[in-house]
Amino acid sequence: MYTMEKLKQEIRNYQLQSPKVISYEKDKYSEYQNYLYKRAIYGLNALNEEELATMCSKKKQRIVNVYKKAQVVINKLKQQVTIQYSNFLFKTLFPESPITAFLLADTEVDEKMINKLTFKDLKIKKEQIIAIFISEGVLPKNFLSLESPQNQLPRLRNGKEA
Repeated sequence: MYTMEKLKQEIRNYQLQSPKVISYEKDKYSEYQNYLYKRAIYGLNALNEEELATMCSKKKQRIVNVYKKAQVVINKLKQQVTIQYSNFLFKTLFPESPITAFLLADTEVDEKMINKLTFKDLKIKKEQIIAIFISEGVLPKNFLSLESPQNQLPRLRNGKEA
């Protein structure tokens, strides 16, 4: 017959012996690939203060330029997905309506309008964003094969400016 003390001891032993494994969802991208992706998405905000302090102004400007280009590409993608969803909605609910025909005819994106919907809301996956970034030149063409920083191109220095 179990006593309360014996039960507590068995629970304690079980907790001590059970493996404490927490697994987080990992993507298929290397650390360097994720670094480039985050730098394109978040710009200078993706870097820590130490990196920013040691980075020359030309490299910072290059990161800002890539970030701005990425934001334009992301906004365009979000608008295209939003248009697809709304067109599907109108075709399904109001197939014979004249406004449906009008809306389906206009598929242009408005560069001045900022789409504030999230990737999650629009069901946009990281793989889709990376594919578009590669095709638009935000990320390098060889992005999917990168494992570590490439030293083929002249690098802007990562030290204090003299």
